[in-house]
Amino acid sequence: MLYPVRPLIALGFAVFGSLALAQSRPAKTAAPPPAPVAEAPASQGRCNEDDAGLSRLGRDMSALDIQNGDPRAALQSLIDKTLSRSKALGAVRLLADAARSDLEETRALGMPTASLNVGINGVHQSVGSTTVGRGGQLSATLSAGMPVWDAGRIAKLTEWRKELAEVASQGQRSAEEQLSLNVVTLALDRSRYVLQGQVYTQYVRKMACLVDALEIITKADRGRASELVQAQKSLQQADLSLEQTMSALRQTEVRMKRLVGEPLPPSIGMTAQLSVMPDLEQMQSDILLGADVAQAEAQARSQRSFAESVIAGQKPSVNLTGSASAMFRSGPGESRSNDIGAGVSVTIPILQPGAHAQASAAVQRYRATVLQRDEAIEAKRYRLLEMNEVGTSTLDRARRIVEILRNSDRVRASTLQQWQQLGRRSLFDVMAAEGDYYSMRVAHVNAMFDAQQIVALIWSMGRGVSAPLR
Repeated sequence: MLYPVRPLIALGFAVFGSLALAQSRPAKTAAPPPAPVAEAPASQGRCNEDDAGLSRLGRDMSALDIQNGDPRAALQSLIDKTLSRSKALGAVRLLADAARSDLEETRALGMPTASLNVGINGVHQSVGSTTVGRGGQLSATLSAGMPVWDAGRIAKLTEWRKELAEVASQGQRSAEEQLSLNVVTLALDRSRYVLQGQVYTQYVRKMACLVDALEIITKADRGRASELVQAQKSLQQADLSLEQTMSALRQTEVRMKRLVGEPLPPSIGMTAQLSVMPDLEQMQSDILLGADVAQAEAQARSQRSFAESVIAGQKPSVNLTGSASAMFRSGPGESRSNDIGAGVSVTIPILQPGAHAQASAAVQRYRATVLQRDEAIEAKRYRLLEMNEVGTSTLDRARRIVEILRNSDRVRASTLQQWQQLGRRSLFDVMAAEGDYYSMRVAHVNAMFDAQQIVALIWSMGRGVSAPLR
């Protein structure tokens, strides 16, 4: 929340002309009254943050416009655009589709299979130099098979593929959440720099106003030249801060265009939902709903199923087999034959070097994924506690800055009045008070947007950024 800048007390030519006379050093001969000061139009005496010093900016301020609509809807629109045009997310979606196709392939291992082999051969038989026969041979063989019992190997492989498909699906969700958090963070940074630009624009206008007034005063009293130089220096510093802010804004918009596309919508205002810390206990329970945690759990389950399939593959298996073949032979002594057979084949492993090591490796990988899952959950819990403390401290800092801003506003107004009317303060005191006030306004902007980005990060640890925005 920014506080409106209090308009400056009139710094017109007549006021500053009288100040020049009142605060000028004593001279042996009275200086004649400056005619231009008395004849200055009253409209030139107005000097505030809204209408002064515009000619000194020399740049386009249209980038500092803020959208007046619902910030939540604007953020959600940015998220939707990002997700719809991201090529990286498109690649992740294709990988998730491929994982589901792998699952269908594995499920088909338990179904009957059949194959047909057809062969055509030329036959030439001879005994010594005597040709016994020549002709052609046509053969066809149809074979079929089906697993009957395999100690659950195919079932475990199917579970493994199913969990891998879930891993890919949660990976897609995690990628979507990361993109959503990135675009929300960039949108908040953009709004941060827009508001900072507005503050620095007002600061530049204030300093430009003082420079304009002091240029007139210096014509009446050359002894005030040092004050004019100091005011010009403050104006240059304020303008430099504004230019740096505008550069940071342009850089942020370039990064946003890569995610959202062109043209960018107007920057959003402050979001009330992002300015309140979520309930800590609720967020701790929502951690288990996060995409990365769900992905780690699915990875652990997939490794367990794979280990069980490896162990089952080392046990006996039973399969149904069947075949039918026919052969026709042409030429002298033409013949035809058919052969049909069906039965059960039993495979019993007897000697398998390395089988125990293979099973042990699969089990160890499963245990490793379990530890990785637990580590990820524990790391997120402590990360959440850290971000909750940082966010609470940042919001408290923003509230404290509000109180400091009020006092700083009173100080700068009193300092300016004492300098103008009573001559008890120097221009250096006035510029110090102005600089302190505007720096506190920038600090307040930073504190509020730091808190909003922390809240968005906390949301991303649970159900995601999009869920609360909807």
